[in-house]
Amino acid sequence: MNEEQQLIYNELISKYNFNSRQKENIKLGLEDSLNVNVFAKPEFSYQQMNEIRLGLKNNLDVNIYANPKFNKLQMEEIRVGLETHIDVSIYANPELTWGQMHEIRLGLERGVDVSIYKEFHPYQMTEIRKGLVNNVDVSLYAKHEYSWQQMEEIRKGLNYKLDVSIYINSEFNHTQMREIRYGLASGVDVTIYAKPEFDSSQMSVIRLGLEKNLDVSIYSNLEFNCFQMEQIRIGLENGIEVNSYSNPSIEWEEMQRIRFELERNK
Repeated sequence: MNEEQQLIYNELISKYNFNSRQKENIKLGLEDSLNVNVFAKPEFSYQQMNEIRLGLKNNLDVNIYANPKFNKLQMEEIRVGLETHIDVSIYANPELTWGQMHEIRLGLERGVDVSIYKEFHPYQMTEIRKGLVNNVDVSLYAKHEYSWQQMEEIRKGLNYKLDVSIYINSEFNHTQMREIRYGLASGVDVTIYAKPEFDSSQMSVIRLGLEKNLDVSIYSNLEFNCFQMEQIRIGLENGIEVNSYSNPSIEWEEMQRIRFELERNK
């Protein structure tokens, strides 16, 4: 720092009880010939000071976010938005979390306005933003009853132009939705297993059987757990007579033992 800068620095640190990191930001600002009075205030943490200082250094209008109501992460989202020349007034609101700000900013940078979905959790906003960017009908899943993971499965189905109406049902969890989506993508008859009563592991075994053109009717029964289903599926795939062990009362380990024996004697 030159002599003038040192005088300003000394005056400021004698006036307020700044900690070492706040002092460091003031020092860095003076060395860059910035107007440190904008952030050299005790109500700003050193992280907030740093965001304001970076904005000043890049000739940004920091007045938009030089407010202690914004935390460091919120300030950062506004600063980055200013750097990319988007309309930050859309999200420069301390009532929004930084995560919500982040999603709105990313949307604006891609030409879509996610701010109208600000009542959603940031993770849900991510899925809505991705859908808007890909020009899919987000109204099908921008609903509070869907978790962000369910939204993701619906969005991915829409991206691939699948008939998501089959699984747009909040009774399906996201892993069940995924298995139905996989089935739609591979062209099998998902109605056989697209039932909330089947868990995703059971759905997976039925789907794999359908993809191999197996007679899944033998094991697409709720009385079988996924491990039992798997032993029957493998047996069908290997061309053995599975009727001898296709019984829900037989534990899967015993099914496996019987299957191994049948395969050896085939």
